Amino acid sequence: MINIGRINTLKVSKNNSSGIYLSDSSSKQVLLADKKPKKYELDDSVTVFVFTDNDGHLAATTKLPMAQVDDIAYLKVVSVNYYGAFLEWGLEKNLLVPFSEQHHELEVGESYFFKIFLDDKARAVATTKIAKYIADKVEIGDFNVGQKVDLLITDQTDLGIKAIVNNAYWGLIYDSDVFQTLRKGQHVDGYIKTIRDDLRLDLVLHEIGYGKVTTLTDKILQMLRENGGMLAVGDKSDPDTIYTLLGVSKKVFKQAIGALYKQKLITIETATIQLI
Repeated sequence: MINIGRINTLKVSKNNSSGIYLSDSSSKQVLLADKKPKKYELDDSVTVFVFTDNDGHLAATTKLPMAQVDDIAYLKVVSVNYYGAFLEWGLEKNLLVPFSEQHHELEVGESYFFKIFLDDKARAVATTKIAKYIADKVEIGDFNVGQKVDLLITDQTDLGIKAIVNNAYWGLIYDSDVFQTLRKGQHVDGYIKTIRDDLRLDLVLHEIGYGKVTTLTDKILQMLRENGGMLAVGDKSDPDTIYTLLGVSKKVFKQAIGALYKQKLITIETATIQLI
């Protein structure tokens, strides 16, 4: 099945003077609209973005957009005219936000969050009305604690940083769990820390539980071997120094070196750790 407004992997089904045509398993064909396409052989697999052109026909391009249909994305407004606003999204043709899909005026040069969807003519368009697509609460069974998810960073709150989980749910990363710089509109991997009693999501940016410590112990041992058996972080090192070197909080670091110490693999000093 060919998915309009999304990235597809299709096969070359025809390659002649009329152009290169791609098809899926149902043999439905789409013209490759690249101006200077690469050379392809029949049955070659090609990753493309499929769209509806100005004449209402399906077409494809190997140039991939920053986001696709059903995604929520943080995109910049590059122009406004009597049709609506247009967004930069990585393709030659900018993405339209019709005036009917703007719940506030959009300014050229500014970035906003948008939901991308197909209009009644099967064209990809965007809307600022994202609230109706994002649930505050999950359904029981939707997620498990520790599950890896995609996060889209949004706004700072009094408690922490809000993020959109898998394009569908709101979640919160508490300030006490943030050990790196996060930018509005940034996509990062995250993990479900807690599913609260009110069915809202608390998030973290690293694996939770002992699995994270185990991963870090392996990393520390490797770094020790690569640095002559010593690292310039220890039991009393400040959190910023630890995060700069290892990308984790001081709490997780101390759990990891504690595990290595119990295995009699390292010694721990105030400002260093060393292989035994």
